[in-house]
Amino acid sequence: MHRNRILGENGTPGAIAANMLIATVSLFLNGFGVYLTIQANIGAGPWDVLNLGLSRSLGILYGNASICVSYAILAVDALMRQPIGIDMFIDALVVGKAVDFFNRLNLVPPCRSPLVGIPVMLLGLVVIAYTQYAYMAAALGCGPRDTLMVGLAKRLKRLPIGAVSIALLSLVTLVGALLGGPVGVGTLIFAFGAGPIMQLAFRTVGFDATKVRHQHLIESVKILLSKNRQRQSA
Repeated sequence: MHRNRILGENGTPGAIAANMLIATVSLFLNGFGVYLTIQANIGAGPWDVLNLGLSRSLGILYGNASICVSYAILAVDALMRQPIGIDMFIDALVVGKAVDFFNRLNLVPPCRSPLVGIPVMLLGLVVIAYTQYAYMAAALGCGPRDTLMVGLAKRLKRLPIGAVSIALLSLVTLVGALLGGPVGVGTLIFAFGAGPIMQLAFRTVGFDATKVRHQHLIESVKILLSKNRQRQSA
């Protein structure tokens, strides 16, 4: 049974609030996984190559660069009329600032050798995979980047979604590298290893992401407002 079903499939304000909390906590921990992949110091994941490139070019924190990129993607998702959920806004805000938080704590110094960096990168991907499960099970929207990929795949019908994903990640990596983002073997590990690791993690908890019905933002707002109206009329 999926977590969102236990909470009533977001049919009540209480269920929505509980799932928002679950998503926020899981995305904060997801930020720790991202932090580990960066501290592996063998090349960041494609989107983090872009975020770090922007951070270095503009002289801003990683989290602020990540927020700018995430909300820009959210705008594109909306223009493509892709489904937008509450958790997409939480995703755009929390993950990047969580990375900044763990950077301040300096829990894991940058790895000095690939022999150490590769296991740290893989550990980060495992953390990302399991926290992604908790976030997706909340059923309040997928991540802005995944939504973008699906939206592009729908419009480029002649190309399989795998090819669209590779093209998108390649473009993101190129732009990030031109801005000074770190590219290396870790970039390849992230690009080609994140999917299989996530699939394995989902399998260990019996989670099928394709069966989760993500609630649209408008639907969530209507449910929340209906509760407020009931209180006012009482």
